[in-house]
Amino acid sequence: MKIICATNMPFVLEAFSTLGEARILEGRDISAADVRDAGILALRSTTQVNRALLEGSQVRFVGTATIGTDHLDLAYFQEAGIHWCFAPGCNANSVSEYITAALLTLGERHGITLEGKTIGVIGVGNVGSRVVKKARALGMRVLMNDPPRERAESRIQNPESRSQNEEGNSFVSLERILAESDIMSVHVPLTKEGPDKTVHLADGDFFSRARKGLIFLNAARGAVVDTPALLKALDSGQVGHVVLDTWEGEPKYRTDMLARVDIGTPHIAGHSFEGKVMGTVMVYREACRFLGVPATWSHEPLMPPALVRRVEVDVAGRSDEVVLREVVRKLYDIEADDRRLRDSAVADDALRAKAFDRLRKDYPERREFQYTTVHLKDASSGLRAKFDGLGFL
Repeated sequence: MKIICATNMPFVLEAFSTLGEARILEGRDISAADVRDAGILALRSTTQVNRALLEGSQVRFVGTATIGTDHLDLAYFQEAGIHWCFAPGCNANSVSEYITAALLTLGERHGITLEGKTIGVIGVGNVGSRVVKKARALGMRVLMNDPPRERAESRIQNPESRSQNEEGNSFVSLERILAESDIMSVHVPLTKEGPDKTVHLADGDFFSRARKGLIFLNAARGAVVDTPALLKALDSGQVGHVVLDTWEGEPKYRTDMLARVDIGTPHIAGHSFEGKVMGTVMVYREACRFLGVPATWSHEPLMPPALVRRVEVDVAGRSDEVVLREVVRKLYDIEADDRRLRDSAVADDALRAKAFDRLRKDYPERREFQYTTVHLKDASSGLRAKFDGLGFL
């Protein structure tokens, strides 16, 4: 059986070669001719998988190593009898660590103390729930908004606990979260219709109702944000600082938007090495279930050692957030990602789009906090608890 795999999936050849003849292609360039005689596709979000790609092919299984599915034509899959899967949660921790690094960097640049600030998290699924935990570890007050999850939980919980969720907070309305949040972080899927539509969720009305000087972060999907509305909110001062990892129209993002953000990155928030590996693993295991064969391949023997195994820090005389920034930067320098995107932002749309994809494809190895031991000298119990809460050993 022929299997088409996209680039930027660690160990994908090793995994899927156990199931058939695996071939790796650039995700955005996969064509109908490439998949005509394939039985399985394993890919990421750069491949639009729809009728135009699959009609007349032998494909019966499509697996995407991503948490989003807006690049998949699920209605066509149902019509054509094509089994599909995605990888919810595979890179959730990676995104939450990206948000942590972004917040600490903004704090340093603008003299903002994060502890005591209110952060609103819109979308509290696999990613958002981890952002909530890390924000609390940083000493922030957290407000959560997730109407689909709130409705689902209200149906299964006892009346006495109906207003509470597993994070220990009540969900709040969008109106309240906009009015009270100093910082807003969005982690919703891209939904184009229905009561929970998220396309242009962050529009002019959204920003007009927000607290003046809002710090806004989007590492969900680019089209969640109405770009002209965000630019207008920046012009008026309604929004004070912006971090964007996802861009409306990407890979052909707008350079005028990049020029205005504090931190801009090429859709790599979830690109930790562990996050990408787990995407491959989840798709491989589901393909095995579909084929009715045992999942015998394991990624564990192939995993390289952590890039930074141990960090020693003398805490004396320094604030918690200064120490946290120092350690996080040793593992993940988010400003380097920002510089790479800005350096590639040429005027030509086609060349800029190719550069955006190349930055994602050739993304340097980034490891998660959980593989690094932090030794703190003269640290308070509070600071140690913060490192624990962020996931360090």
